[in-house]
Amino acid sequence: MKNPYAKLPTHNFWKSSVASPRVDDIDPVVSSPFSIKKSDRVVTAGSCFAQHISRELKRSGFNFFVAEKPPANALDPASYDVFSARYGNIYTVRQLLQLFQRAYGLFRPKEPAWQRVDGAFVDPFRPQVETAGFPTLQALEQDRKQHLRCVRQVFERCDVFVFTLGLTEGWVSRTDGAVYPVAPGVVGSGPDPDDYQFHNFTVDSMLSDLSNFLDLLNEVNPEVQVILTVSPVPLIATYEDRHVLVSNTYSKSALRVVAEYACRDRSNVLYFPSYEIITGSYNRGAYFEPDLRSVTMEGVGHVMRVFARHLLSSDPIVDESCSTSPVLIPKFSNHDSAESSAIDPVIAARYAAISAVVCDEEVIEKSITEVS
Repeated sequence: MKNPYAKLPTHNFWKSSVASPRVDDIDPVVSSPFSIKKSDRVVTAGSCFAQHISRELKRSGFNFFVAEKPPANALDPASYDVFSARYGNIYTVRQLLQLFQRAYGLFRPKEPAWQRVDGAFVDPFRPQVETAGFPTLQALEQDRKQHLRCVRQVFERCDVFVFTLGLTEGWVSRTDGAVYPVAPGVVGSGPDPDDYQFHNFTVDSMLSDLSNFLDLLNEVNPEVQVILTVSPVPLIATYEDRHVLVSNTYSKSALRVVAEYACRDRSNVLYFPSYEIITGSYNRGAYFEPDLRSVTMEGVGHVMRVFARHLLSSDPIVDESCSTSPVLIPKFSNHDSAESSAIDPVIAARYAAISAVVCDEEVIEKSITEVS
């Protein structure tokens, strides 16, 4: 018998595809079953890292679809274009499933609102979309009704749905199983602390939740294409009684397995390896800031070059954000020399401007610091 590995392509081997190439030439995508056209309505949802994809789509002239627009009297208009609707960070798969169910009246949580220490009301499922909170419960409910109407548009009208899986850990209502993006008590909560419990989702439960969501999505949008990614950003904290590094390894491993099985089972779902690009040993940790959590400008740039090369249409993309001459962004080019890999100052400024993403999870650490 001949060696079965003898005729495999170079991308199958670690030495030729990971150890030998220059860091910024690593491209772990072998093929893509489809590409995004500029006319396609692209929707994003998920954890903090998903915001890099949406912002780059907008800057690249692609159709980042935003269904929820700020009204003329919006108190916090900047929160309206972070994602395709103002749902904030969606960290867990169960949270995504319940968003769909709430939008279509399939699930009505028993707890309508949380209240902060300053008396303002917050939506438990998007507790930071209004910086000042809502002055009355009626104002919150009116905003939520409009929000869920826009969520339905997001699901029904998108051509491509991009979801970044972020966490396995979450907080759940004991009364009806509602899942929240942050723990009760961090931003606001209901009157009884015993109404909530911590939950760490298993691979099996997340696979079931994701499968249910994809089935529901296909019912209202049969032609939709889905891109799954896993956030490379580590947990800011764990509620498990163990080291956060161990919890982070479980969380990311489980999410990666869930994404893998979803892609294998469905022809309209693909996985994009942003997690591998950022956390891969080949870059020797260079894609993390000194806090070992925030992703560097160079890391985001690498992810978006690979994303553009394989998933965006091949027309040149012109950045018209400068008032002088347009700057051609070299997303599709491979670097031939060390000199050519230097990041253009204009591009560097662009990525620096988008590095501050909205992250609900960070309020955990912030609130502890303020109290201490």
